[in-house]
This record gives sequence, C-alpha cells and structure tokens, in this order.
Amino acid sequence: MTVLVTGGAGYIGSHAVLRLLRDGQRVVVIDNLFRGHRGAIARLMSIAQGRLTFIPGDVGDSALVARQIAEHRVHTVMHFAAMAYVGESVNQPLRYYRNNTAASLGLLEAIQQSWTDAERAGRPEGWTGVQKLVFSSTCASYGEPAKQNIPIAETCPQSPVNPYGWSKLFTERMLRDFADQARRDRRSFAWAALRYFNVAGSDPSGLIGEHHEPETHLIPVCLQVALGQREHLSIHGTDYPTPDGTCIRDYVHVLDLVDAHVAVLAALKPGEERIYNLGIGKGMSVRQIIDAVKRVTGRDFKVVHGPRRPGDPPELYADPRKIATELSWSAKITSPDEMVAHAWKWFQANPRGYVD
Repeated sequence: MTVLVTGGAGYIGSHAVLRLLRDGQRVVVIDNLFRGHRGAIARLMSIAQGRLTFIPGDVGDSALVARQIAEHRVHTVMHFAAMAYVGESVNQPLRYYRNNTAASLGLLEAIQQSWTDAERAGRPEGWTGVQKLVFSSTCASYGEPAKQNIPIAETCPQSPVNPYGWSKLFTERMLRDFADQARRDRRSFAWAALRYFNVAGSDPSGLIGEHHEPETHLIPVCLQVALGQREHLSIHGTDYPTPDGTCIRDYVHVLDLVDAHVAVLAALKPGEERIYNLGIGKGMSVRQIIDAVKRVTGRDFKVVHGPRRPGDPPELYADPRKIATELSWSAKITSPDEMVAHAWKWFQANPRGYVD
C-alpha cells in the first residue's frame, strides 16, 4: 500500500517523506509548490529508488486527489499541506480558510470517494480505500491559555486568537464529523490530530532542510544573521515575567516530530480518534536560542531589543505526557545546541535554500 503526503515539498512534509522512504514505503506527494520546493522533491527522488511519485496540484482539488488515491492504492494519508504564518492569517483570513480548511474538505471528499472506487474496482490487492489519516494540527488552536494551563495538555480549552488557529481547529472539527459519519456507514476510518508549536532542525544528512520565504522562524533567522544575510536579529520584548525577560516557547526537532507521526499511524486502529500534543515538555527562551546559535556557529552577531508584539504570551509550551504514556513516544533531541547544529549544517551547505 501507499502513503499520500500532502504538502510533501514543504519543510515538515519533506522530512516525513524522507522517513517513509527510509522505512521502505511507497509515497505519493501532492503539493501545489506555492511554498513548497521542487528542489526538495528532486533531492528526495534521488534516493527514492522509484518509490516516490510527485503530483503538482492542489489538495483541495478532490477529483485530482481521488484519482491519485485510486491509481496508487493509497491506504494512509499524512496531511501537512497548509499556510502557517499567523500574522498573514490576520491580514488575509479568507486565504487561510480557503487554503487550510476548504482544501482539507476537498481531501476528505476524495477519501470518501476512495471507498466507492475500491468497491467498484473489486478491492484490488486488498485495497479498500483510505483507512487512516494523521493531521498536522497546531497548538495555536489553544489560543492564549491561562497560566494554570501551562504546560498545555490536550484537555486545555481550544480558543484560537487568529485565523490560522481557527483554520486548523475547523479542520479538526470536520475530521471528527467525517469520522462519525464513516462509523455510522460502517466504514473503516481512523484519524489523529497532532498539535505542536515550533519545529526546528533538519535531517543530519543535509539532504533536505528548512527554507521559508519569507523566513520568520527564530532559529533560521538567527542563522541568516550569522551568515551575514541579515544585519541583525530583533528581540520583540525583553521585559516579560520570565527568567531572562524574553518569551519562552516550545521547540521540537523535525525528526522527532516525524517519528511521532509514524508512531501514531502505526497505532491507529479502525474507528479510532487520537489527539496528541507534541513537544519536549519544557520551553526555551529567545535568549537561550540566540546563545545556542552563537555557540554552535562560533559567530557573534548584532541583537536589537524592540518592544513586545501585541498578543505574545510570556510562556507557551506543550505537555507531551499523553503520547508518552500511550505510545511511549518522547522527543530524543532536546538540546537547543543539537537542534541548531543540524539546521546550521543545512544552512551552511545551502545558504539560499533550494535555490540553485
């Protein structure tokens, strides 16, 4: 059987594809390349040994997706395709609801069609359509939790404060309703939503890595300053009620994140719904990340102190104990220096990302 990875040309999606290929899986990637990279696909193709198919297209095109699911006998889906800039979502909310929520609706329609297609085809090679889906959700769906809810557990009330968070939460709601319908129709379908904050690092091989345009993530921005591609780094607020005055956030290495997706896929049983928060169980401050970058790169760089950004809580990080208890998953890479070192290897070798 084959795994469909939506958004597989993006940062996290490409790392998921790499892991699946290393595990011997056949993979189909659908990505419209709006913010994904054809260069990532080319590098993955170079090690795929014919087990990777790339389809340039929109996940919201249910007819296209349904054709690929049927042609490649897709059994499971990892759904990463999404736009993920919080500020942009505030300025262009409809774009986020179209690209994140409505496109997910198209994907679910294609999955529903796969059950009919499998029956009409006589269930060739035992294929019964898509049976499992793991959704790349977000801890932004929790909004700004009260201090007593930090670290954030899965039971924390979900109350997003931006369209990005809402677009993901609406997709979770659709998945739940879709699965309920499938259960009533006696279809075998299971799903999971994995919620996390900041993803960091890259594959240590250096084959693929992180390339965003524009880049807003703290570690890559620091590395760009270290490379001389930016004049300075701005800290947004140094007077928060935290040990060093800067915001504290959760960082999880992309390899650990992908490992969690694989573990959840393996654990899902027919009809199940699983919700997990992913993280390392503690937060890291902006200053801690900056210090780690300076240590790893051996380069000093200019840091400018600026005012707080509206709506930035002092401290946010996930409580990953549920997935640790149920699936024995925990992050293996918890050192900021190791996360930075993997990212630095990629940035040094590919200072312009996937741009030749």
